[in-house]
Order: sequence, then C-alpha cells, then structure tokens
Amino acid sequence: MEIATLANGCFWCTEAIFKRLKGVESVASGYTGGERKNPSYEQVSSGATGHAECLQIKFDPSIISYPTILDVFFATHDPTELNRQGNDVGTQYRSAIFWHTDKQKKAAEKKITELKDSGKYEDPIVTELMEFSGFYPAEEYHQDYYDQNRNVNMYCKIVIDPKIKKLLSQFGDKVKEEYK
Repeated sequence: MEIATLANGCFWCTEAIFKRLKGVESVASGYTGGERKNPSYEQVSSGATGHAECLQIKFDPSIISYPTILDVFFATHDPTELNRQGNDVGTQYRSAIFWHTDKQKKAAEKKITELKDSGKYEDPIVTELMEFSGFYPAEEYHQDYYDQNRNVNMYCKIVIDPKIKKLLSQFGDKVKEEYK
C-alpha cells in the first residue's frame, strides 16, 4: 500500500470522490501543510494555521497508480483557482500535492508540466507541490460526510453530486462497482 496526500478544496467533496476508486483502501479527511499541531476544524477554517483541508488516501498501486490518482485529482477541481474552490475561499482550500517520496514528487511535476503544455487551462496552474510533513485527522463528523449526509444536506446535492457525476463520466472504469 502507498499513501497520497492531496488538497483540492473542501474535504467533504474530495473524500467522496476518492473513496469510490478501485484500489483505494481508505480515505481520511484531515489537515496538513501548516504549523499548528493537532488543529481543530475551527482553527483551520479561520485560515490562521497554514493548514489545508486535505485527504490522506491509502491505495494499492497494483490496482490504481499514483499518476491515475493525480488524473482524478486534477479533473475534479480547478487547479487554477488560488486559495479557493468555488465558494470556499481561503488558503485552507488551496490546491496542493503533498508528496511522500521522490517518485511521487517527480510524477506530480510531470503531470503539472503535461497539463501546462496541453493548453487545457487558460489560466496558470497554481497547485502547490510540497513535501509531506504530517497529517492531522479531522473530527469524526467530517469523515465519510457525503455518504452520511447526502440526503439531508443541500451542499451535498448542489456541490458534491456534480463532482460525483463528473467522476463517473470521466473515470467510470476506475470506480468500484458498488458506486456505479
């Protein structure tokens, strides 16, 4: 098993995406990239900790490769929005890849270069590439948020449902059968 740590906006949205992928054993919502140890959601939400809402993804590279995880990462958020995703604004919602190994760092650099060279984005890609330095799990009520609240929270229907539809349309062959 390998671990990927990614930040691409609200972790409620991104956790719902990555947990659906074949080869992903677990996904945990949390915080990384800042200075404060064991921050709370309220502290991170204030923007004062330097942390980003992120995911820690445990995956089997024989089933899903790290470059494929990066493909899903870039396809399901806007890497050109600086310190925001949609209506979520602040450094805690920044786009960032926290690499664990030199191999991950090189894969991320390659993917960013490919995307820049492709002309897919009109604006510059602002995704940060940082060495992983620690992960702090978010409070329990943030874990598996979408699947636990999709029928009671309008945010799930308005913001997350379209991301899941995009995942299914672009990466349907990579999605676990129970989520199709």
